[in-house]
Amino acid sequence: MGCHAGGMRRWKVAGGLLTENDGLLLVANRRRNGSVDWSTPGGVIDDGESALDALSREVAEETNLVVSGWDELCWTVEVDFVDLDMHLHVEVHRAAGWSGELAFDDPDGIVHDGGFHDNRGVAERLAGAARWVAEPLQAWLTSDFEGRPHFRYRATGLAGDLRAERLRP
Repeated sequence: MGCHAGGMRRWKVAGGLLTENDGLLLVANRRRNGSVDWSTPGGVIDDGESALDALSREVAEETNLVVSGWDELCWTVEVDFVDLDMHLHVEVHRAAGWSGELAFDDPDGIVHDGGFHDNRGVAERLAGAARWVAEPLQAWLTSDFEGRPHFRYRATGLAGDLRAERLRP
């Protein structure tokens, strides 16, 4: 959840990797300014909620799919938004299994479309995505990392004009 600690807003978010023969599930997110970006399903972890409980809830709300369990933590992301005085922590998990039929009736009104995409389709949809979304996902799809890597970014600028630089450990 977004909280203020010493003036800085801190957000904890969980993302889910749901795969099937047709590829990886991506959802279309409509932003306040009308733009659309694509990501894996997921969202904010509420106070008192575990990351996996939040992720199961968000996947169900956004896609109508029910996740029966989570296999593993695949990677984490930290982003410091310097000019927005905000810090984002993301953990991305892979679903062990899920059921249901895709439907989009997000109570938050953000997710409005989605589907399973092969690697090429994922790359096309992530072409305009933020670096902290696209780079870890592309690395995972191409098996360009081992274990559970941690990606760190420093973003400058304001909403609509953010520039991100990847920080090396």
